[in-house]
Amino acid sequence: MKAWWRHPIGVLMWLVLALAAWPAQAQVEARLDRNPIDLGDTVALTVQSTGAASAPDLTPLMQDFELLDQSSGRSFEMINGASASRVTYQITLRPRREGNLVIPALQVGKQRTAPIALTVRPAPPVATRAGNADVFLETEVDDATPYVQQSVGVVLRLFYGVPLVSGELDLDAPDGAVLQKIGDDVQGSREINGRRYNLIERRFLLVPERSGTVTLPAPRFNGRGAGGWFDDLVGNGRRELRVAGAPRALVVRAQPPGAPQPWLPLRDLRVRYVGAPTAVRVGEAATLVVEGVAEGATRAQLPEMPVPSVPGAQVFAEPIQYDETFTDGTSQVKWTQRYAVVPDRPGRLMVSGLGIPWWDVAASAAKTARLPDLPLQVAAGAPAPAATVPGAAPTTLIGPAGDGRVLAGDGVWPWLAVAFAVLWLITLVWALQRRRAPATAPAHDGAARTAPAPRHALPDLKRALDTGSLDEVGEVLRGMASPPAADLDELVRRLQPPAQRDAVEQLRRARWADGDGSAARGALRTAFTDGPRWHEEVTPPRAPLPPLYPPA
Repeated sequence: MKAWWRHPIGVLMWLVLALAAWPAQAQVEARLDRNPIDLGDTVALTVQSTGAASAPDLTPLMQDFELLDQSSGRSFEMINGASASRVTYQITLRPRREGNLVIPALQVGKQRTAPIALTVRPAPPVATRAGNADVFLETEVDDATPYVQQSVGVVLRLFYGVPLVSGELDLDAPDGAVLQKIGDDVQGSREINGRRYNLIERRFLLVPERSGTVTLPAPRFNGRGAGGWFDDLVGNGRRELRVAGAPRALVVRAQPPGAPQPWLPLRDLRVRYVGAPTAVRVGEAATLVVEGVAEGATRAQLPEMPVPSVPGAQVFAEPIQYDETFTDGTSQVKWTQRYAVVPDRPGRLMVSGLGIPWWDVAASAAKTARLPDLPLQVAAGAPAPAATVPGAAPTTLIGPAGDGRVLAGDGVWPWLAVAFAVLWLITLVWALQRRRAPATAPAHDGAARTAPAPRHALPDLKRALDTGSLDEVGEVLRGMASPPAADLDELVRRLQPPAQRDAVEQLRRARWADGDGSAARGALRTAFTDGPRWHEEVTPPRAPLPPLYPPA
C-alpha cells in the first residue's frame, strides 16, 4: 500500500485542509493610535485577538505607563466559510517618563503580541499671557466647585500672535467626568500687553460623575507657524509650535442629603405661561402654553415635565420643543410645552400651577420653580342643531279618512320603492361574488401588526453617554426597543450581539455593584456605535389552505 504523503492528490488535500483551518488558529496583534506623543499625553493601545478568549495580561505595562481606561468588544466574521470570533481590547495609557519607550509583548492566552516602540517627547512649555509668547493657551471654567452631575461650562482659548499654517488643539477628558464639545469654534482677536493676538475659542461641557477632586488636563497645541526672513533663508519658512496650558483642578461636591429628587443642580430655573385661553366651552380643546428656561443644564438632564391637574377637564400634553444654547460659557436649555385642556362641565375650573423642584448651586439651597394657579371660566357648549333633510315631504301624506287622496309627496313613493329594489339587487350580487371568491389567509407578517415606535433613538443614546447619568443611559437603552423593554434583564434578552449584552451587564454592575462607570461608558460607546441590534421575531408560516369557514 502506498503511503498517502507520496500520493500527489493526498498531499494536495492535506494542504487544502491545512489552509482552511489556518484562520481558526489564535492570532493576536497590537497597535497604537499615534506615535510620537508628548509627555502628559495619552495614547490608545488596541489589542485584537482572533480565536483566543483570554484577556491580555497588562502587568508589564505598569512600569512605564499609567492605565487610565479599558474597554473591550467582540465581533464575529466568516473566514473561508468558518465562523471566527474577534475580540478587541482598548487600553488608554499615559507615559510616566519621556524618552524612547517600548510597549512590551503582552501575553494573550497562548499567544504574545509583538513589542512596539513609542517615542515620548518632553512636555511642551507652559506659555501664559504674562510671558508675551507667540502662542499660549487658557482654560476657563464657569464653576470650580460644582456638584455631582452639574453641567460645567469650559472654554478653551488659543491665542496666537503669528500666522498659523496648520495646527491641532487637544483637551482630554478628565478621570471621573464626561467632557463634550459644544458647537463650533469661534474666532476673534484681542489686545494683550500691547500686542494684538488672534483668538480661537472652543467650548466644552463637563459633567462630573463623582465627588472629590477632578483635574482637567492641560490643553495642548501642536502646529506650524509662518516664520520670518531667517526661517525662509535657512529652511522652508515654517517653524514648529508646541505649547501647553495649565491644568485646572475642580473640587466636586457630593449630592446634599435631603436634596429634592430627581436631582437637578442648576444655576437658575424659570417657568411662565406664554399662552392661555380666553374663552373656553364644554367639549372644546383650549391650548395652554408653558415656557421654561434652565441655566446650567442640558436637555438630557431635565426631568419629564408633569401634566397639570384640572378637576372637571381632561388634559393632553403635546411633545416638548427644546432649544439648547451655550451663553457666556454656560449651557442653557429653553423648552416649550403645549397642553390641550378639554372641559367636560361648565363653570369655573382651576388649572393647578406646575412645580419643578431643583437645587440652586450658587445658594446651595433647594428651590421650586412654580407656576401660579390659572382660573378658567367654562361656558356651556353650543346646542347641537336638529338634523333635517332638505326638501323632505310633509309627514301627512293621506287626506281625511275615507277620501284616499294624497295631500303631499305625490309621486315620491314609487321612486323610493324603485331605489330600494335597485339597492337590494346590488347587495345580493355583491354577496354572491364574495361567497364565490377564494378566502385569503390573514397576513402574519410584521406589516399587519404595527409595533409602537421607539421612544429614543441613537442621538439620544450618544447624548446620554456624553452628558447623562448611568440611570439615564439605561432608560434611553430600554426606550430604544420596540416595544420598550421593562428592565435591563429584558433588554439583555432581546439584544443579539454578545458585545452589546456584555456592555449592558457592565452598566448594571456600575449602577448597583462595584463596577467602573467610566469603563461601562466606554464599553457602551464601542458596542452601540451603530445602535442596538435585536433578535428577529419568528414569523408564523402562512396557512397553505384557506380557512374552512371564511370570515363574513
